[in-house]
Amino acid sequence: MTSRIPLAETVTRPIYMFEEGRGDMRDLLGGKGAGLAAMTHLGLPVPPGFTITTEVCRQVQSLGGEFPDGLEAALWRAMASLEARLGKRFGDPHSPLLVSVRSGAKFSMPGMMDTILNLGLDDTTVEGLAAGTENPRFAWDAYRRFVAMFSNVVLDVKLHHFEQVLARFKQQAGVSADHELDLATLREVVAAYRKLVLDRTGTPFPADPREQLKLAIAAVFKSWNNPRAVAYRNHHGLPHDLGTAVNIQSMVFGNMGEDSGTGVAFTRNPSTGEPELYGEYLLNAQGEDVVAGLRTPRPLATLAETLPEVHAQFKAIATRLEQQVRDVQDLEFTIERGKLYMLQTRSAKRTTQAAVRIAVDMAREGLITREEAILRVDPRKLDDLLHPRVDPVAHMDRLAKGLPASPGAATGAIVFDADEAEKRGRGGEAVLLVRIETCPDDIHGMIQARGVLTCRGGMTSHAAVVARGMGKPCVAGCDALEIDLELGTLVVDGRTFRAGDILSIDGGSGEVFAGAVPLIAPELTEDFRTLMDWADSIRRLKVRTNSDTPRDSAKGRELGAEGIGLCRTEHMFMQAERLPVMQRMILAASKQERLAALAELLPFQREDFLGIFRAMEGLPVTIRLLDPPLHEFLPNLVELATEVAVLKATRPDDPSRASKEALLRKVQILHESNPMMGLRGCRLGLMYPEINEMQVRAIMEAACQLTRAGVVVKPEIMIPLVGHVNELARTREHLEAVAREVMERTDTTVPYLFGTMIEVPRAALTADQIAREAWFFSFGTNDLTQMTFGFSRDDAEGKFLMMYADEQILPANPFETLDRDGVVKLMKMAVDAGRATRPGLKLGICGEHGGDPTSVAIAHELGLDYVSCSPYRVPIARLAAAQAAISTPRP
Repeated sequence: MTSRIPLAETVTRPIYMFEEGRGDMRDLLGGKGAGLAAMTHLGLPVPPGFTITTEVCRQVQSLGGEFPDGLEAALWRAMASLEARLGKRFGDPHSPLLVSVRSGAKFSMPGMMDTILNLGLDDTTVEGLAAGTENPRFAWDAYRRFVAMFSNVVLDVKLHHFEQVLARFKQQAGVSADHELDLATLREVVAAYRKLVLDRTGTPFPADPREQLKLAIAAVFKSWNNPRAVAYRNHHGLPHDLGTAVNIQSMVFGNMGEDSGTGVAFTRNPSTGEPELYGEYLLNAQGEDVVAGLRTPRPLATLAETLPEVHAQFKAIATRLEQQVRDVQDLEFTIERGKLYMLQTRSAKRTTQAAVRIAVDMAREGLITREEAILRVDPRKLDDLLHPRVDPVAHMDRLAKGLPASPGAATGAIVFDADEAEKRGRGGEAVLLVRIETCPDDIHGMIQARGVLTCRGGMTSHAAVVARGMGKPCVAGCDALEIDLELGTLVVDGRTFRAGDILSIDGGSGEVFAGAVPLIAPELTEDFRTLMDWADSIRRLKVRTNSDTPRDSAKGRELGAEGIGLCRTEHMFMQAERLPVMQRMILAASKQERLAALAELLPFQREDFLGIFRAMEGLPVTIRLLDPPLHEFLPNLVELATEVAVLKATRPDDPSRASKEALLRKVQILHESNPMMGLRGCRLGLMYPEINEMQVRAIMEAACQLTRAGVVVKPEIMIPLVGHVNELARTREHLEAVAREVMERTDTTVPYLFGTMIEVPRAALTADQIAREAWFFSFGTNDLTQMTFGFSRDDAEGKFLMMYADEQILPANPFETLDRDGVVKLMKMAVDAGRATRPGLKLGICGEHGGDPTSVAIAHELGLDYVSCSPYRVPIARLAAAQAAISTPRP
């Protein structure tokens, strides 16, 4: 690789030996490198090595993969230091130093980037390794692994080609497992692998270890931007500009016999949060064997019987690391001839259920503070705890049982291919990704699938770790399943299922069922309630719910809502018995006809508000007056026109023709070129004031009735789509007269407020004027985003917005997370100007952004009083508001 450009000035030091780094240098050394440095400083048995920094990765990326001048010299100095420490030389045919090359970004991305083991082997060094270990079979097994792994990562020869070669040799030898192959056969396998590389690439497998190392480092840097890593970062909202470190570590070997092995463990159960050492291991195995799912590993507890001294040492190390780092650790280890080596420690991926329990337990144990416990749980993931689970008493067609790798339940159509899962999942179909085992290249399909089912792999397999990180159910290691990818079939106990057939999985029990299964609502744990109580004691922002029904209101309150921030009254008229009356009101030829229809609707509205006010007793309820374009209540224009045309052509004397034609004329009159910016909101109320009059009368009559019964009611009436202060002033003045009339008639006083929704940019720009006529502002961030960007949300999200986010044209979907540079600037202007006019102005968000943690943090920064979101997102907003209060405290 040519070196022409010097290391960038920002790269102050390209390489750190493990003993030179520190555990708090994650930005520079990545999570793996920082963990190795921390373990080295603690005196733990870590094979020595060094880390090439993330700064170097970023420069290599900017140079199109080229090494900057100076990097190679620093690399060989570090290798010389390693050689001196171990008494071995890289490439020495008699006592060769072998190394692993592993990625390690700041944030854990399990399996997304590349790893190479046993680097430094060639036809001469393999003999030196065989002589030095007195185990030729082991040496050639390590060599064949290296050729396959290096060729896959560096030379882009797919692993399945090597697997086919290996399967052929195992069949010829009459064995089923890799470790059963003898020395002579392994030599033949390596020769066949090297020929495969020559045939596939046109060049021989590189024999020079120094060239191998440079190529491997370049490939790991390049893997930062491989498709699966990009998809993983997109899904988890991780930055793309961090880069990965590269860790070069001297090799230790778990495949040297039955006193050797490799394993993965967690200091607490990452699925449930139980305070127990949890993990798996394989004897006579190396590196990726445990997570690859090629053999079913053993539970870690059995290591106490197999190698008791190693188990005791490992248990003590695990406890020490958790106490030192004050978080659950994900550990990788290797045992070489009875000696334990630690290869990794990092904060563990965990399910949301486990995250909540672990955070609460650690706070109670005094390891962390309550504030730290609150910050340890991702608010977005709380939704996982609120999803249904399989009803344990229902009759189900149980097919098989695997390992309960990630809790939760899912039903979907069988899909065997990740590309197909992505396509069908994006289309809205419920699918299960069913694989022999997953690999990092399947990440895009896992993102779109409802759940994952594999017939191989353990509790720490790729499928399990990634599914847990996504909060998706996963059943792994279900070896009763026989999957034939070519035929597209799954066979279990003599029954055959094909792609598209429906299966269900329970990731909490590991069970697999034929067809759909009944689900029941989850139960919120005491740990969850404790964490939310801690959050509520810290947050400043109130959290309300968006609700249009008594049932949703009750659910929102159950989940901690402190009122209703948005009641969409238009949804109330879509019910079967109300829609004909609503249509009659819209189609009325005179005001008298309209008033008659409204009189029929009034009792419905009053009953709605009675139920909602009861559910929210003592809490504020913000009710938006009718807002949709009126044509939404009427038949589709194209369909109606077609129906009328068919009647004219085929049944001209049909008695229904005249009424259909009259309806068509009215729909045509109401049809608008851009209905979202047409006759709706306050404009509708000004054109037809009797509509809003009926709604306010229903609100106040319900409020007065309940007040007389001793129920505390706090209605807040919101006039939508105001763009000019005169619209609000005239509407409010008219409707206040209605409210006063109801209270006088019933001899009841109800504390009510009139306010408006800030959803038109002009309203934000003239908020000082509008605040003269409003007691509260509620930011309708959905429409404010539409009008600020000039996007139609439905059209944008269906056609181009996902591409904008994926390709970083926009940093995020602005309908999911508030746009800081545009929409938030308008909001801040409205906040400052509104409160300058009315210092006590109540401010909130009622758009769907109210349940997005990033947007909740913005609401906290702006000094809003509350956010509002759908009932099941209330816990998310509560926790996010507490995290915002901890991270960005306000005076």
